[in-house]
Amino acid sequence: MRIIGGKLKGLRLKPPAKLPVRPTTDVAKEALFNILFNQFDFENIRVLDLFSGTGNISMEFASRGVPSICSVDRDYGCYNYLKTLAKQYDLPAIKSFKADVFKFLESEKEKYDLIFADPPYDLPQINIIASKIFDHHLLKTDGYLIIEHPSMKKLDNHPNYIEQRQYGSSSFSFFREKQGKNED
Repeated sequence: MRIIGGKLKGLRLKPPAKLPVRPTTDVAKEALFNILFNQFDFENIRVLDLFSGTGNISMEFASRGVPSICSVDRDYGCYNYLKTLAKQYDLPAIKSFKADVFKFLESEKEKYDLIFADPPYDLPQINIIASKIFDHHLLKTDGYLIIEHPSMKKLDNHPNYIEQRQYGSSSFSFFREKQGKNED
């Protein structure tokens, strides 16, 4: 697992073996960031990283100059590891929260340009993540929600679904707010 772009490009992350994670592969992450780089000015967006795990995605965003990254994971080891990395590499943009993602979404009031969710693949509630985010109006107009999930799982029945991109056994499903429904 490595950082593929920005000021920390090439940095290898070596999380503790005991963390309950399945990090996004470097190939999938590189493809995702190529897509996002053409959609966003990274220096002017707010990112919410749900089920942040090792912080692989949060670290990538911070390395590329995103000024505000909120990372949420309920596992204390993951939370602590990301806090340590953010301090070690002087990344004040990353704000790490130890919380259950669904409870966090219920109480969150901020709006984000980009929300990335990488839940455990066996999470029974994976198909309600998009509804929770859109029901609570957490995405800015022109923002994206991206959910990483097993390629065999389909999330295309949500009205805000746009497309699915597959990278081996993992896929990213993209969602956007319908124009005129969510004002900043």
